[in-house]
Amino acid sequence: MLNTQHQVRIWDLPTRLCHWLLVVTFIVAMLSQGDDRYLDIHVLSGYVFLELLGFRLIWGFIGSHYARFSQFLFDKKAVWHYLKTLATIQRQHFLGHNPAGSWAIFFILGLGSIVSLTGLLTLGGEEQHGPLAGLISFSLGSTFHEWHHMTAWFLFGFIGIHLVGVLIESRLHHENLIKAMITGFKSTKNPASSVHRHEITALIIVVVIIASIGSAGYFPFIGPTLPKNALWQEACGECHLAYHPTLLPARSWKRMLAEQHEHFEEDLDLDKETLLALQNFSTENAAESELTEAAWNISHFTPAEHVPLYITQTSYWIEQHKNIVDDIWQHPDINFKGNCEACHLDAKQGTFEDFAIHLPDM
Repeated sequence: MLNTQHQVRIWDLPTRLCHWLLVVTFIVAMLSQGDDRYLDIHVLSGYVFLELLGFRLIWGFIGSHYARFSQFLFDKKAVWHYLKTLATIQRQHFLGHNPAGSWAIFFILGLGSIVSLTGLLTLGGEEQHGPLAGLISFSLGSTFHEWHHMTAWFLFGFIGIHLVGVLIESRLHHENLIKAMITGFKSTKNPASSVHRHEITALIIVVVIIASIGSAGYFPFIGPTLPKNALWQEACGECHLAYHPTLLPARSWKRMLAEQHEHFEEDLDLDKETLLALQNFSTENAAESELTEAAWNISHFTPAEHVPLYITQTSYWIEQHKNIVDDIWQHPDINFKGNCEACHLDAKQGTFEDFAIHLPDM
């Protein structure tokens, strides 16, 4: 009778569901980062991650017994004592979170909050989308992007450490903590009351997430409406895509128009009035106008002494296309690197949103 093991439900359904969905959404976000074609998936997974994080923070105050923060608030002395005795026969066993695990949870929740906040700031600044759109400059958005990237990888590494700790504790205490977070049950020699399942709360979580995904839609981000000029469309669009002035610095357009009689082996033969109108339009709306993310990057990362006449000569273009393999460039639907319309759905609009990219099937 002394060795009788009691199965006790420690983790309610909302806690378990939230835990594993946080894992899934974080993995999806990590796998979809770094490739603009999957920006919509990255942003959507980030939104769901933030919703789950918000729920877990609330549930930490109103949830079932072992899910509440008040049940695993340990000071540093308790954490140190737990770690010091972990490899000895004096090791402590906790039905809920142990002292080290509790600190890990608080750290993960805190770092996850920073990752989510910097993600929103990046989205609002660099992409000019989301709830913070228009409130943050491209420059600040770029800075927050660096912080977002760094803290996300820091969180990824800490989660790895957390997982190692779970495996070590499982082995030392002869219990499967991962299985417990799936089933909700743990074994104990001392009788204890099981927590409620809270199925309704778990159902609400699922419904809210499904609604969030459904309302997000699966469409390219819509960029700003850029200034247009009929003369520009006519003069440039006669031979090729009428590239918007935001795609080159003003000095490039000035040089290009000044050399109109030797325009890439063609003579534009523009009259003075048309030439002046094109000069004014291109100068006012060049990359320095920072009307789009691409414009900001081209303006800031093109050396002042560099006067590129090709968009493909800008350091930003080169950086953005460095991972495109030769087979893509040789595809019959592309043919040459200046054929932006082949891959960018919004090339005619000139916005070049990150998500509005579709590479041809190989």
